[in-house]
Amino acid sequence: MSTATDRLLRRLEWQVVRRLDGRLQGAYRTLWHGAGTDFTDLRTYTPEDDVRHIDWNVTARLDEPFVRQYSEDREMTAWLVLDRSASMRFGAAGHGKDSVAAELVVALARLLTQGGNRIGAILYDNRAHQVIPPRTGRNQILRLAHELTRPQPAAGPGTTTDLAAMLRLAAATTAKRRSLVFVVSDFIGDPGWDRALGMLTHRHEVVAVRIVDPAELDLPDVGLVLVEDAETGEQLLVDSSDPLLRRRLAEQVDAHEQAVTDGMRRAGVRPHRITTDQDLLRALVGLVLQSGRR
Repeated sequence: MSTATDRLLRRLEWQVVRRLDGRLQGAYRTLWHGAGTDFTDLRTYTPEDDVRHIDWNVTARLDEPFVRQYSEDREMTAWLVLDRSASMRFGAAGHGKDSVAAELVVALARLLTQGGNRIGAILYDNRAHQVIPPRTGRNQILRLAHELTRPQPAAGPGTTTDLAAMLRLAAATTAKRRSLVFVVSDFIGDPGWDRALGMLTHRHEVVAVRIVDPAELDLPDVGLVLVEDAETGEQLLVDSSDPLLRRRLAEQVDAHEQAVTDGMRRAGVRPHRITTDQDLLRALVGLVLQSGRR
């Protein structure tokens, strides 16, 4: 195990996992235990059924609504889908969006495997992706932590993140078994991702976690500053004290916030926002409790 991996696991174990278990008194084990299910049969729809279980292909073919039935498993399969694109590298060294997201993903994996659940991961950027098949146990945590602490290649100029492609990959990879899926991203990228997220939600229980740096929401007033688009590499010298510029940026931020909110709603997902200056323990407590009310 590398030194970086060891440091990450030790810090999370003492600063987050054990404190979280004490804070929630094991409640997350009840909230997230036994969510795994396998498809067993079809039957006609009744008003009491969850509309998410409707099989639309069979319904269209027979001209009568049918729902898919599932058998519950004692252990579940959970997938951690992590956006590792260029925009996720925004922020202070060692505490940018990518670092916070990595710590969150490893902490979630550590918590979920305590109940014997299987954990898989999809690590994605525009250039490449890696799929870690679901397994349980400490070795799976070590593998995930090792992959997340390996240095990433420098992000060069390119196109904006194709979030829809990431989510379609997640849907295809996880298609065989109903699972709990965490999508961790800043949700900065090309439009149209909400349809792909909706496809994922149709099959799985989805928890969307949006990672945000406060500096993205409110440009620091520091005079002339060179800004760079993390996705495309485009650079521009701007006066951060210019009232007109600050107003236009604020309008763009508001528009993006609304677009993300609307996209989540269309996909049928309740968004969870975690900022990089937020205490990870407190963020996880909120995430666990809010997810349990789904």
